[in-house]
Amino acid sequence: MLAIINATLVMRDHLIPEAVLLVEDGLIAGFGEMRTTPIPEGCEIIDAQGLYVGPGLVDIHAHNGGKAAFYEEPAAAAQYHLKGGTTTILPALYFKFNKDQYIEYIGVLRKAMEDPACCNIAGLYMEGMYMNPKFGANREKNPWKGPICREDYMPVIEAAGDLPRVWVTAPEREHIEQFVQDAKKVNPNVFFAVGHSEASPQQIEALMPYGLRIGTHHTNATGDRPMYPECRGVCVDEAVNYNREIYAEMICDSRGIHVDPYMQRLVRKIKGEDRLILISDCSHDDGPTPEGYDGVTDIVFDNSGEISGFAASVNVACRNMMVHTGASIVDVFRYASYNPARAVGFTDRGEIRMGLRADLVFVDHWMDVKKVFVKGEVKA
Repeated sequence: MLAIINATLVMRDHLIPEAVLLVEDGLIAGFGEMRTTPIPEGCEIIDAQGLYVGPGLVDIHAHNGGKAAFYEEPAAAAQYHLKGGTTTILPALYFKFNKDQYIEYIGVLRKAMEDPACCNIAGLYMEGMYMNPKFGANREKNPWKGPICREDYMPVIEAAGDLPRVWVTAPEREHIEQFVQDAKKVNPNVFFAVGHSEASPQQIEALMPYGLRIGTHHTNATGDRPMYPECRGVCVDEAVNYNREIYAEMICDSRGIHVDPYMQRLVRKIKGEDRLILISDCSHDDGPTPEGYDGVTDIVFDNSGEISGFAASVNVACRNMMVHTGASIVDVFRYASYNPARAVGFTDRGEIRMGLRADLVFVDHWMDVKKVFVKGEVKA
């Protein structure tokens, strides 16, 4: 048995200072204040020295780890995020891949999940294939602009099997419902997201019975449907805000470029504490830094100068969220651990609770990571 002492435990809605946490067989076996929680004899002792000890971070949407793409160097990408406190991650495969590439890269990641170095890879986030071709970085490379065709997509769905936790779709695309039905038939536990889309609320809500429950990088790569030239219409962002069942993913960079800080505060107020998710959308691109973005270090750009994603792990997004919105450390752990875990169906992790996986992270008050455990073992 392992006893972590002198910890400030980050619970789902409060803190326990001067605490102890017990781990046995990779699971949380007990916790509480040190003065009232007995430590069994013979325990291995780790002194947290007052650091915050929270549940391992759960990043459901990441393409890269630093410069390493998950589909090319999965171990390097996984380790990058593990060092940032991410104990569960869903590598994202983007719409720029053709059918054969999707099948190949799904195979690469399936095999990688057998590698201990990839212990935090827990499935896939399929950011494609059928999104709106008007939106997204590097959209000129999108091979899925044509009609939705079962002969095209079924080999990918079948190759992916039960690995996808999320398929991202544009609900306005013709025949998207057939695609969703087929994906659900192969993998009954999969969920769906609306992303890279200009769908109406009604089109989005039509897919909710199939399990559409996530808004991909909320307020990024979404369209608008003006009612009149002088009026703002309602579209994806409004539907995500309105529907309680839909979680809102947010990319939170240091300058508030992906999502303006005022918008972050607004979304937080609308969605509440249990429907907001922080993601890294960690990417790498070689495009030039556009004029006016000098000094931006945590955003990458495509060859046309458009934003192409975040360039850090999700603990950095937590720090930025704290700065931009005044969120507490308890809040950001919820946004980056409990909420994303529940959004994609992980009920065995995401909070400090008896019997859950001992995926843990030691951090300071700015979410700088000092130690990482997966199933009770030190991994970083």
